[in-house]
Amino acid sequence: MADESPIVVERRKELTYLLSLAGELEHALMCQYLYAAFSLKSTSGPGLRADQIASVERWRRVVLDVAAEEMLHWAVVQNLLISVGSAPYVSRPHFPHQAKGYPAGVQLRLLPFGETALQHFVFLERPEGVDLADADGFQQTGPPLAPMRAEEIVPRGQDFSTQGHLYRSVERGFARLADVLGEERLFIGPAFHQAEETTFRWPDLGPITDLAGANRAIERIVEQGEGATGDWEIAHYGRFLRALGEYRAIREVDPVFEPAHPVVAAGMRPVEGIEPDVYITDAATGGCSDLFNSVYELLLQMIARYFAFGHETPEQRQVLASTAVGLMFQAIKPLGLLLARLPVGPEHPGATAGANFQLPYRASFLLPHRRSSWLRFAERLDELALFGEGLDPAEGADTVEQVSAALARAAAHLTAHVEAV
Repeated sequence: MADESPIVVERRKELTYLLSLAGELEHALMCQYLYAAFSLKSTSGPGLRADQIASVERWRRVVLDVAAEEMLHWAVVQNLLISVGSAPYVSRPHFPHQAKGYPAGVQLRLLPFGETALQHFVFLERPEGVDLADADGFQQTGPPLAPMRAEEIVPRGQDFSTQGHLYRSVERGFARLADVLGEERLFIGPAFHQAEETTFRWPDLGPITDLAGANRAIERIVEQGEGATGDWEIAHYGRFLRALGEYRAIREVDPVFEPAHPVVAAGMRPVEGIEPDVYITDAATGGCSDLFNSVYELLLQMIARYFAFGHETPEQRQVLASTAVGLMFQAIKPLGLLLARLPVGPEHPGATAGANFQLPYRASFLLPHRRSSWLRFAERLDELALFGEGLDPAEGADTVEQVSAALARAAAHLTAHVEAV
């Protein structure tokens, strides 16, 4: 493998710190890719001819497929965390960020589909040893992280050049700790708290109980991202590189080609000191943005409950999983597509909001008590359904109505299970 600076994993604490960092990255990448996919237009008009729509829909499918695989990787990381006795970790830094504790080259931002976004995605997914610069606007900031010493007892961020570098270091950490502690002492987390393939319909997802299982899981993540043993054509890196080439080819022939809406990652308010790129002043757009982000936050709470449950039966955990997946398709996707078309406000004519994936806080999303968790989930779904019914956007009112109905159905479905848990 090309030059990779060593990453220290002397103790279980460093291992779980790095796994949490990997979970943050998978989560943030998933959001970036969804934002870009949602930004793509679906009908012809200025900047997009009817004969170009097939290419746009193909790119949307590529980006959505990669986002789905990032979601799988995120779930695998949760299994890895639980396998060594840790809790699920579903939080992430706010956008835009180059968060403290991250290497200077790791910067994440919501971008509409286009050359800058695709160059950034190719950079993030590049295999180790591929010399690429990030897109314009992503220059490295600050010095590299100081190497961690083996004798340090408090875990902290360490420098890594690529996602594969991080995961290979995690893999070596697993091997070292299995040697030091023994596999039985390292893999102390219960298998029944982990996700398996029938839950989310991913054949690569299964409980991890030993070093061989951990290695298989990590190798699969690296293989899907940067490609195995140099074969990257069907990996994320190769798929984004191909889309970038196709995009450039069309722009060369048609300089006015613009497949994406003019989204600007707009938000209603700052959160924990992070300002949105642009503030939404259109009231109906702001309501749709708040509805999207509130459903997104609730999904994280439900997924955290799925992994860190207390006394739910397998059937009840499946209800949590299926409800969460249903909301991704019945609320997150339609609202994300709608927000890419909705105006920010008169101060920014022509700009549209986009789905900014803003979280109200970075604290734990885990609700600890069984019955109260389910009551809160159902209560929040009812609140969001009612909130959605009061929205009247300039376009897409039928979409919001369908989302509200889906939220109400989900609330009723969970309520039916409350007393059973």
